[in-house]
Amino acid sequence: MKKRDPLGDPFSPDVCLDGHGSCGHAHDDSTDHQVAHAASAAPASLENQAGPSTEDLIDRAVESAVVRALFGHSDLRRRAFLDLMGKGTFAAALASVFPLAACKETVKEELPKGTAAGEAVAPKKPLEKTDLKVGFVPITCATPIIMAHPMGFYKKYGLNVDVIKTAGWAVARDKSISREYDASHMLTPMPLAITMGAGSTAMPFFMPAVENINGQAITLHIKHKDKKDPKEWKGFKFAVPFDYSMHNFLLRYYVAEHGVDPDKDIQIRVLPPPEMVANLKAGNVDGYLAPDPFNQRAVYEKVGYLHTLTKDIWEGHPCCAFAISKAFTDENPNTFGALFKAIVDATHYSSKEENRKEIATAIAPKNYLNQPVTVVEQVLTGRYADGLGGVKEVPNRIDFDPFPWHSMAVWILTQMKRWGYVEGDVDYKGVAEKVYLAADCGKLMKELGYKAPAETYAKYTIMGKEFDPASPDAYVESFGIRRL
Repeated sequence: MKKRDPLGDPFSPDVCLDGHGSCGHAHDDSTDHQVAHAASAAPASLENQAGPSTEDLIDRAVESAVVRALFGHSDLRRRAFLDLMGKGTFAAALASVFPLAACKETVKEELPKGTAAGEAVAPKKPLEKTDLKVGFVPITCATPIIMAHPMGFYKKYGLNVDVIKTAGWAVARDKSISREYDASHMLTPMPLAITMGAGSTAMPFFMPAVENINGQAITLHIKHKDKKDPKEWKGFKFAVPFDYSMHNFLLRYYVAEHGVDPDKDIQIRVLPPPEMVANLKAGNVDGYLAPDPFNQRAVYEKVGYLHTLTKDIWEGHPCCAFAISKAFTDENPNTFGALFKAIVDATHYSSKEENRKEIATAIAPKNYLNQPVTVVEQVLTGRYADGLGGVKEVPNRIDFDPFPWHSMAVWILTQMKRWGYVEGDVDYKGVAEKVYLAADCGKLMKELGYKAPAETYAKYTIMGKEFDPASPDAYVESFGIRRL
């Protein structure tokens, strides 16, 4: 005999979900009925009691409601189908076509607002702070952090965020360390460097999420349109936005792979991104490896051309990130959680190509990027002029993926070691796992209904050379051009 349990496992053929009248609610087949039964079955306080939590019961209620609806509320058909197909296969198939996890989160977020089970669900933990200051440098890498403001992602999670335009990375770092900013858009190497005390006072920082992958380019002055071989660049002056940046490390990697020593054969100077086009136009630099929209803006101004996209150096490389001090997360854990959700949610929204034109219009105005919409669109959509008369179609010129791979952190640390930004032994794994919150991000991605990687380390191929995060010192020593 099948076990009669209206809140049993809906993917099991051995459980009967047809529990009409068993709980006293009049709306037997509705989702409200299932959720109400889950709530009434849960104790008011679960902190010291065994058994499923209120959230677990609500998860089961949503699963049951969806599965019951799928089979027209015929428990006989459901059980017969599961006997044939199997529990695991059916659950996987359903998850592939229906956003079950997102549905559960939506129900949980809506319940405290007065639905049938509102009083039985433990209230959300109150936010310690709702008014926040988040810094950003006006580049397209910061798209999720910026667009979350005009497009309502911060408000969605109960936050009133003032996004503050910041001139450059040194300012962003200093205002973050002084706690003038509650959180900030940073370059992916910066939280590592700040935590280690490289270039600044040491302070524990977290990088909960990556903002963008790809999205940079090497731009050269139009007068160098015939010098496409990096071996011809000896004596050139290049700009990067910050020492502790993927731009610096990718430029160094690129020229060194072509036999050019970045410290002896060329000059590399730091310039804030908004100043790069003017310096290129004035002839103060011959080129730069920079974030957009300043590569595309050089084309728009007819002073530069795109030599190469950084995705062609390392496909899927990280660039910018959402960063926050450990002190803030310790003092404001609930606020941090809400801000983290807003960022991850906005990042996934940005990753969808169909949203890019809408986002370009939202972030182009003066208080954000202060760029022509057409320039921002060319970057975000990947249909762009290259400065040499061509029009390219590269949909993933820039992309957005929040997962902070520990292996990406290890690669960055190898380049800091390679070029002398850190000295002595480096605890690659320890630093990576302390700063990059991969497990937390993966968990949050799943809660929001997004797919998350099962691992936090991966191998990469960069300009034909494999990087194995398990052997970082050997990787550093394998380069002929380095400072060690």
